[in-house]
Amino acid sequence: DPDMPFVPSIPEDQFILVEEGDPTTIPCRTSDPDAQVTLTNSLDKAVYAFYDSKQGFIGNFPAGSYTCKTMVKGVEFKSDEFLIYILRATSQLPVEIEALKTVYKTGETIVVTCVVFDNEVVNLQWNYPGKVKEKGLIKLDDIKVPSQKLLYTLTIPEASVKDTGDYECTARHATKEVKENKKVVITVHDKGFVHLEPQFSPLEAVNLHEVKNFVVDVE
Repeated sequence: DPDMPFVPSIPEDQFILVEEGDPTTIPCRTSDPDAQVTLTNSLDKAVYAFYDSKQGFIGNFPAGSYTCKTMVKGVEFKSDEFLIYILRATSQLPVEIEALKTVYKTGETIVVTCVVFDNEVVNLQWNYPGKVKEKGLIKLDDIKVPSQKLLYTLTIPEASVKDTGDYECTARHATKEVKENKKVVITVHDKGFVHLEPQFSPLEAVNLHEVKNFVVDVE
């Protein structure tokens, strides 16, 4: 079609997510298989890569915007703009779960954090006693400096005894069949307590000038 040398692209094709180091395809396809197509970057400079009229340009491209150009009977046509985003991802999925404390009293706020290292392409799910009631508040912090970390923080306000149990986060790689889960056990008591264990009798005898130790274990 001389009036439509580039096959129209759908919006989903214009945003290209690529894992760091992986090749990708910029899908500017032509209606004429013999068309001469040039790929340009945001600075309007030519980018050299293998071209397949049925797929587009194939190669390892830096993040940025790209446009394809072709000439038909002396008239220049441009494709839609394609945006490439580079995402950091490793084949491994290092995950850690952190809790400042694992024993709480009723009314306190439970805070559990799940940390995913060196990956931006992750789906994470929480399982915890109050999930059915959607009691937890989930916050995500994406930290890039000095290294890539995703911090998923689960907060349970006004904890009750029913919030006692396993708190588990499961991270799944968005593009690879890799998953990792971590768990911590949280206990909520109705009220605070102190348990004393004296290591001496109710009545003790001491000789004059004798030094004697009285030991108490406190829990």
